[in-house]
Amino acid sequence: MGHTAFPDDLVQAQRDFDRTYAALAVPRPREYTPLRRRLLRLSAELMWHPFWGRSTAASPTGWVELRDQVHALEREEGR
Repeated sequence: MGHTAFPDDLVQAQRDFDRTYAALAVPRPREYTPLRRRLLRLSAELMWHPFWGRSTAASPTGWVELRDQVHALEREEGR
């Protein structure tokens, strides 16, 4: 898999999505409705980001690379 240069705002949106998803995954989250709304908003932001309009980016491999890059950043930061 090659390395793709993702825009910072796309990487940040994926990080926020992952963190929000994790917050919802705990038993009985404290603020279920706001977290759920945030997850839906971030999902739309990720899906419709202009970066995916590039023909080389719009592939399942691109999505996997984005998630892999975000997970690598999280590991580097010790999260």
